[in-house]
Amino acid sequence: MKVVCLLSGEHPQLPTAELRCAVRVEETLPQVAVGDCSDPSRLARLALTHRVYEFIADSPATDMAVDAMVREADLVPDGTYAVRVKKVEGAVLETPELALERRLGGLIAGRVSLSSPDVTYGLVCSGGRCFLGRLLFEPDRRSIDARRPFSRPFFHPGVMMPRMARALVNLSGVEPGEVLVDPFTGTGGTLIEAALIGVRTLGLDVDPLMLRGARQNLTGADVAIADAAHLPLRSSSVDAVVSDLPYGQSVQIRGDSLDLLYDQSLAETVRVLKPGRRAVIVTHRPIDTIAARHLEVIDRFEQRVHRSLTRRILVLQRPARC
Repeated sequence: MKVVCLLSGEHPQLPTAELRCAVRVEETLPQVAVGDCSDPSRLARLALTHRVYEFIADSPATDMAVDAMVREADLVPDGTYAVRVKKVEGAVLETPELALERRLGGLIAGRVSLSSPDVTYGLVCSGGRCFLGRLLFEPDRRSIDARRPFSRPFFHPGVMMPRMARALVNLSGVEPGEVLVDPFTGTGGTLIEAALIGVRTLGLDVDPLMLRGARQNLTGADVAIADAAHLPLRSSSVDAVVSDLPYGQSVQIRGDSLDLLYDQSLAETVRVLKPGRRAVIVTHRPIDTIAARHLEVIDRFEQRVHRSLTRRILVLQRPARC
């Protein structure tokens, strides 16, 4: 099925990278990706995608071309319908979104329902292109908000928001029923997001307080005290590793320095990962040189959190033969 996806604007590359776990991306524009989705049920995994539409048509970004596209599509909704228009930053079509919704709604036969339509048509405009589609997926923002760190039974400052944690899980390529390990699990945010898509999780940490918090936040979580530099796991036994590495003085660290800890923990990561599988590692300073000693760096992203803190994300892979 061909789809057009409206992506989050919080990062220029991460949403598209995450989208690839559910869609074979063929074309990208700012905040828009077009591709093929063979299994629509996978769309529910996504965290950095606002909406996914079944592709109907596209046109140049002019009023005349958009009207002609909708007329030629000859849309016949099964029940009530609504039209939603989104122009992302850089869209050249000047007509306001609300005016477009009213005008295009008048070109479709049927009964409009803005509050609870049976069918929602979307027009997404990016740059000089406009895409018309039928809504397939939109995330439940209430459930995501309910998982925010300060809403959990155990809260600790500085932890990652659920939307980012889910994106990192998706970047790892882990599938339902497979095993994901977080060797610096903290309060369990990564475990929560992985468990919600059916992944088997194991959280490890040297701090007993954090592990007690993780158990409160995820009932029945498999967590244990362990040193990330000496993981109590068999070699080649894990399908994915996802972790936000420690970086401050407020965390318990075993090792002479952070660089030594990073080096030793990545050596253990490559040992426990199955060949060809991925680790997604978050740090707050560059560790590319350290990482490349152990795993292949297949992607990297940077996200500025605030003035003095930049989140660095590395997608790493153990070679298929090693």
